[in-house]
Amino acid sequence: MPQIIPIRDLKNTNVISQRCHDSQEPIYITKNGYGDMVIMSMETYERQCALADVFAKLGAAEAQIQAGQGRPLAELLDETRNAYGI
Repeated sequence: MPQIIPIRDLKNTNVISQRCHDSQEPIYITKNGYGDMVIMSMETYERQCALADVFAKLGAAEAQIQAGQGRPLAELLDETRNAYGI
């Protein structure tokens, strides 16, 4: 469940920092009742960036497959398993 707090609560930065790390989710900040900012821990930010990168790569791979330029998934999985000894 998303955490939503008013901007005035940002005065106690230690508490906000702890909430960011404990929840491992973004915290939404409101100003005058409207969304204004989002804050999160560095770990959460890095995880979000990594997920965005994976989704971008999946989108590019899907486009290649649609264009007939991709390789079969089974072939890619076998290659990955062999590379990592799985």
